[in-house]
Amino acid sequence: MAAYNSPRGCILAPSIEAKKLGIKTGMRVMEARLICKDIIVRTTDTALVRDVHLRLKKICKDYSISVSPKSIDEVVMDFGPMEYTLKRSLVDIATEIKERLKAEIGEWISASVGIGTNRFLAKTGASLHKPNGLDVITHENIKEIYSQMSLTDLCGINTRFEARLNTYGIFTPLQFLDAPPTLLTHQVFKSICGYYWYKRLRGWEVDDVDFERKSFGQDYALSKHTKDSAELSKIMMKLCEKMGRRLRKSGHAARGIHVAVVYADYTSWHRGRLTQSSEMYSTIDLYRGAQLIFNEQPEQKIISKISVSCYGLAPSSKSQLSLFEQDSSKSRKVSDALDEINNRYGEFIITPALMLGMDSTIVDRISFGGVRELEEMYEI
Repeated sequence: MAAYNSPRGCILAPSIEAKKLGIKTGMRVMEARLICKDIIVRTTDTALVRDVHLRLKKICKDYSISVSPKSIDEVVMDFGPMEYTLKRSLVDIATEIKERLKAEIGEWISASVGIGTNRFLAKTGASLHKPNGLDVITHENIKEIYSQMSLTDLCGINTRFEARLNTYGIFTPLQFLDAPPTLLTHQVFKSICGYYWYKRLRGWEVDDVDFERKSFGQDYALSKHTKDSAELSKIMMKLCEKMGRRLRKSGHAARGIHVAVVYADYTSWHRGRLTQSSEMYSTIDLYRGAQLIFNEQPEQKIISKISVSCYGLAPSSKSQLSLFEQDSSKSRKVSDALDEINNRYGEFIITPALMLGMDSTIVDRISFGGVRELEEMYEI
């Protein structure tokens, strides 16, 4: 599966068969065709991917009250709150979930499952025997598992961190495990991150953190680069509409707006502005703020990517409006009504006039690195 079925399209999810040939995530389509000229490239079916994700989460919630999606194809299940009510082993539960995925979603579905005392060890276990493994990591086999891995096999350790560990004589996960917390904290990482790694490697949970949302944003890489202000304004409106729906769904309004652009010559420009006098809630409010900033570009150049975000979030005050309706309260009611219609009958059933003829612009995409937007828009 690739973002675009074109020579420079990026491969997002190679099949098991493609992986065996050496085709990897991040490759270009043209590189994959050099490996296998007859390879079949499919673009993302976003509706299908979202449906599978939501059905996966629904199945998992039949077994645990704590199910946290970490990406579009990964969830963490915490059985700690159910410690005294579980009547079966976690291995039995994992096996049943794998069987239900095939029976209820599709026989082509496979899932790797890892079981550990924290989410780090569980993820490590899930990576050992892909694509359909089931591994348990405990204090009894943890050293044996680490002995078969390299530092970069550990989730969260990239080549930069590997070099930093190497500098202090740490070349293997076993040496990482045996390193004292003072060395990791004060010399290797030079921060509390070192202590977190000391705990994480031993199975203590340090990653169960839910960070508060601070902003909403949308971006779009233009398939056809342009500096046409009218065309760019349409794109800006659609980005603001997608961002605004998520903002309103969360029950927030924003006081700040930020715009960033990448030019075709690989230079970039960005600017943000925070206001204290008024809140932005409706799509048109967000669009006006974004367009004002966009027009402040020092020079007009061909644009390849445009991003819009809103920040300075505050709980929406729509429930505290005056008895004597102002224009802002009417605008909020209209925005809420339009969102309800679009939620019921489909994306962009009703849109601002500026977005007419943009059905194929800003193609719907799935963010594989996070599902916060999906969780906000689709509740189970």
